Amino acid sequence: MKFSIVIPTYNRAEKLEFVLPTIANQDFPKEEFEIILSDSGSTDNTKEIVDRLSIPNLRMITGENRGRSGARNRGALSAKGEYILFTDADILATGDLLSEHLKFHDKYENCAVVGREVRVDTLEEYEKARVNPDSYPTLHPPHRKRLSWLYFLTGNASALRKTLVDVGIFDEDFTGYGHEDLELGYRLEKAGVEIYYNKDAVNYHWHPVEFEQECERRLLAGISTVRFYKKHKDPAIKLKLGWNPFNFAWQGLTSNNGPFIRWMKKKSGTCNFCREVVLQHYWISGIKQGLNEL
Repeated sequence: MKFSIVIPTYNRAEKLEFVLPTIANQDFPKEEFEIILSDSGSTDNTKEIVDRLSIPNLRMITGENRGRSGARNRGALSAKGEYILFTDADILATGDLLSEHLKFHDKYENCAVVGREVRVDTLEEYEKARVNPDSYPTLHPPHRKRLSWLYFLTGNASALRKTLVDVGIFDEDFTGYGHEDLELGYRLEKAGVEIYYNKDAVNYHWHPVEFEQECERRLLAGISTVRFYKKHKDPAIKLKLGWNPFNFAWQGLTSNNGPFIRWMKKKSGTCNFCREVVLQHYWISGIKQGLNEL
């Protein structure tokens, strides 16, 4: 078994119905990869969808809801593949995703590989994007080859199973939103694992997020930032994540429900600068909350 594809899920049946067939339809020998759907006790019709799709090399494992870290760990520990590819229940795969990841693993010994994630809001947009993914914004320039832990995003990332287990896989103390993947990337990097970027390993993240929900996520990510830093006490974590005195001082002049932030929120639909100011404000608020709670 060359690859185990690990997908954490909780009540995402409506997405899995479309996502799982794209994961299964790889230009890769069927006997050389498995799909592990690690379910955290879904109460929707996830099992019925899986049974109906009847994908031969798919295993669904179910356990208690320990968050995304717990679900991924449950999948990784039961994996039979030499390599583990992490993706998510709302991410549609290209048919050569595994082949592209394997190209880099064959070229670089004991590395981690991060692919390109294209964000789409609807299935219609996905159909357009897959025709020409290069026309959509990407996090990295196409010529980039190496990444730091800051970009170890597990919607499209792979590594040797043995290496992942050796460094401890995901820290299940990261129960809220954010940074459990970056923290794993940090430990991989400290263990001497180089992280490579393959722009041709493409998948499509089908996950529209309302702005209020995104604000809440940034707040939770701020709390996770504190957990990340307190675990390792490395100033580079603060530096790379943008945690600095200037941000704290500026944020201290405003409040979440104050007139300035309310005004910036109203403008966020048409003003990218306003949007980023608000999101940064919520992230710093999360850091302050984390410093009081953790």
